[in-house]
Amino acid sequence: MVDQITVANRLMAAGEYELALDAFFRAASQTGLTAEVLSGIGSANLELGRLDQAEAQLRNAIDKDEDYTPAWNNLGVILMEKGEYGEASRVFKTAFALDDGASDEIRSNLSLSLAKMENARYSQEHNKEDDFGLVWQGSGSYLLVAPDQP
Repeated sequence: MVDQITVANRLMAAGEYELALDAFFRAASQTGLTAEVLSGIGSANLELGRLDQAEAQLRNAIDKDEDYTPAWNNLGVILMEKGEYGEASRVFKTAFALDDGASDEIRSNLSLSLAKMENARYSQEHNKEDDFGLVWQGSGSYLLVAPDQP
């Protein structure tokens, strides 16, 4: 019998994500919905741009095996794609800890998520400064009004 997980992983590496998805489903019929199979299905859907499906499948993979590092990492990638930098950082920290910091990819993803989170925080603070309003004063003049300060 052909190991469908191996086939699926090779198809993923070749960029054949739809075919990989089919192979992961065949693997599920052989082995059941293990964390590895669910993570593979989620990763294929991630590559196909199906972020919500991918997120649900990766969360299911983590529910099956909370120590399965690839699922944590790929969930972090999805959260980054969705702009959820704070949760992505938390997820990458979990992946990094499970991996004992051995993966350069996870380390890089964690660093990027922390930088994006910091930039997002800065942008939000900066945008608050831009919330000034103009009030018509008559005869062609306006009054610049600062937003209420918390």
